[in-house]
Formats: sequence, structure tokens, C-alpha cells
Amino acid sequence: MSATRIEVWSLDGIPEITAGDDLGSLIAGAAEGLTDGDVVVVSSKIVSKAEGRIVAALDREDAITSETVRVVATRARPNGGVTRIVENRLGLVQAAAGVDASNVPDGYVLLLPENPDRSAGELRAALRERLGVTVGVVITDTLGRPWRTGQVDAAIGASGLRVVDDLRGTLDAGGRPLDVTLPAVADEIASAADLVKGKSASRPVAIVRGLAHLLDDAAPGARSLVRVGDEDMFRTGSDEAYAEGYRDGFQEGQSESARDEP
Repeated sequence: MSATRIEVWSLDGIPEITAGDDLGSLIAGAAEGLTDGDVVVVSSKIVSKAEGRIVAALDREDAITSETVRVVATRARPNGGVTRIVENRLGLVQAAAGVDASNVPDGYVLLLPENPDRSAGELRAALRERLGVTVGVVITDTLGRPWRTGQVDAAIGASGLRVVDDLRGTLDAGGRPLDVTLPAVADEIASAADLVKGKSASRPVAIVRGLAHLLDDAAPGARSLVRVGDEDMFRTGSDEAYAEGYRDGFQEGQSESARDEP
């Protein structure tokens, strides 16, 4: 069996994006040599800019509040202010609800795309129309991780490829069955692409080649990666979970005392 080879590179020639720009045409013009089976990885920031998701916000904290569905955890920062980890309108749990104040004019903030899976599908269709290629598209944003320091890029939108590679039921190298192995390949693609895009290199689009076996027209988008409800084993931060447990225990004790009264 031949070894797997994956190539990842960023694109030059993507200009500063403004509301109403035809992002599909701009990427197609810069993506010389794009071929069937490639995966196009796009930073959510330029998708948001093209879709006009920049809004006036004199107070970024107010913008975060407006995008918040549920507060997961809050922590005071040593230099003042509060970091809020929240669930936003897309179901994503991240710092500041994904509201971004970098690389936008003063007094404005950038919100995440309204529907990243739909945006990915539109970009994929545009690349097929303009270049005649069948590719996958992943839209990324930066997320923190509960148990590890630092951030990584992850998929918040996807079209045309399997976002997980379901290996359950197959055998490992020793012939033992795999019961829970479900690599989140869209997130792995997003992180690989970030290594060549960078955070300040003005290269918001990357190409990943060598993963054509993951392409699937019928695959669900990145929203399917989000754990919700009872599937989310870590719905609150540690301090918040402790406070909730203490409150519930106190209320239960009060109820028992009331029942014991003659």
C-alpha cells in the first residue's frame, strides 16, 4: 500500500474583502491549478466581510451579549474585564461568542457568518461553476479547548466532504474492532490549513490536496459536529458547575427541612 501524501498551501492574491464582494470569483481567480478532490479552506472572517456581517458597536461587550444564547463560564481577567465563554447562535461554544474586533474600523465588530454551512455550499457551487472542479469547502474559526492551553482553527462550516471519518466497525492494525473511533477530519483540515494561512499574513484561503476520499456531496455540514443538549457533558465551567450543585443541594435541603416540620 502506498503512503498517504497530503499537501497544504495558502493562496496569494486575495484582496481586502468588503461587503458585497464576490468571494467565489476572487478565490477562483487566485486558485490556479485547483483540481477535483481538493479541499478549499476559508477563514470565516472574509466570509463575514463579504456577507456584510460587520456591525456598528460602540461597546463590544454589548455585541457579545446580543450574540449569546447561553453563558457557559465567566472569568475575571488580571488586567480588568471579564472573559465570557458562551454558546452563540450557531451552537458554538467559544470566547466572546465569536465577535471579532480585529482588522475592522474603530467602532465596528465582525460577527460570524449567519449560516456557515450554507456559505460553504455557495462557495463550492461558485468554484464548480467558474473552474469546473468538484471540491470540498471548509470555513474555519479559532476556538479554545477546555483541557489544553492555546487555540486551534476548527470547522464551523463545510460542504461537499465528510466532516467526520467514521471508522467504527473497522479493524485496527492488530485486527481488533474499533468501537468509538470517529476522527473529526474537518477540524483537522482546518488546523492544518491554519499552519500555512497564519493569523496576520493576509492569506485567508488555503488548499488541502490528498483527501479526495473524504469528498461526499450528501455529507452533512459542520453544524453536525456541535454537541447539544444531553450530548454535551461539559455544559458549564467548573466554578459554575460547583455553584449550581451547591445551589441545588441547598434548595433540596430546604425542601427536606420543610417536610420534616411537624
